[in-house]
Amino acid sequence: MNSTAPQAAEPDLDTLRRASLKVALRISAACAVLVLCLLAAATVYLMNKLAHPDLPSATVAGKAYTYLDSKDLIEAMIIAGVAGIVLAGGVGWLSARSAIRPLGEALALQRRFVQDASHELRTPLAILDARIQLAQRDAAPDSKPGQALVKIREDTATLTGIVNELLLAATRGTPDPATEPADLADVASSVTESLQQLAARQGVRLTFSADASDGASARASAGDSGGGSGSDSGGGRPLARIDQNSLRRAVLALADNALAHTPAGGQVTISTAAENNHAVITVADTGAGITGVDQARIFDRFVRTPGADAPRRQRSFGIGLALVREIATAAGGTVEVARTGPEGTTMRLALPLVR
Repeated sequence: MNSTAPQAAEPDLDTLRRASLKVALRISAACAVLVLCLLAAATVYLMNKLAHPDLPSATVAGKAYTYLDSKDLIEAMIIAGVAGIVLAGGVGWLSARSAIRPLGEALALQRRFVQDASHELRTPLAILDARIQLAQRDAAPDSKPGQALVKIREDTATLTGIVNELLLAATRGTPDPATEPADLADVASSVTESLQQLAARQGVRLTFSADASDGASARASAGDSGGGSGSDSGGGRPLARIDQNSLRRAVLALADNALAHTPAGGQVTISTAAENNHAVITVADTGAGITGVDQARIFDRFVRTPGADAPRRQRSFGIGLALVREIATAAGGTVEVARTGPEGTTMRLALPLVR
């Protein structure tokens, strides 16, 4: 762990140095504009004085007069202006470094905390996975305990993947590219099964459809009359080049958000399809729709808006949807609000299709 800390700190130092240099350049540019304006004003004044000279009277005695060459005076002002610009840039750079130093210390502390926390979590998760495997030996695969252990092990693998991603991000490592395309239907189906108990506890019906036409009818029954556009999957299974754990996290966040905003007796539908050149996952709910906030901002971090049952609780579009957008963007895809209204909301996650 200690060997990775200096490597992780170097990019932060480089970023802070670039920020300090940028501040210094901006200060120098502002000073340059000011000096140019002063030089222009002084030049105009001198040219005006040269065009209308005010010569002293030859009869006046006892007074001394000094004559300055306008060219020499302008050159002196230019030299003084350049020196002032350089001095202002140096002072700005030193001031910026001094002001940004506490930020660098905060970044290093935050990165060290994520490194330590993620590293310490890997061992308990590995032990937990080993214990689940031991328990699976004593449980029949087709029995309810055996099936429950399979799901628990899948959730443990998801947690392990999240911890590894945190450690990778904290050490500024490069993630391995996904060698095998992810099957959207498998991931969405797994998420649906994992959330069934939570949905039942909330009194919400959670369904999944892997067929494009069935997905459209399911969305219509869930209050989405907009439907998808131009599906060409023909009942196939859409594949996308994305890490399976990352895709599961994204679908889980979308489904969890839909469940959180769907009242008892409502329905949440997860469906997959291939539309044009994209593998698409849609999550439709029968909630009250997005109100009180711009739709384009719900994928920003910590955006909150009052729900229909306010002030009892806050309807939040916090970190979850922001993470979905980050995962989609990293895979070359997009996530958007396909439609929203009093009949419900449909989220659309589109990824490049692998044929």
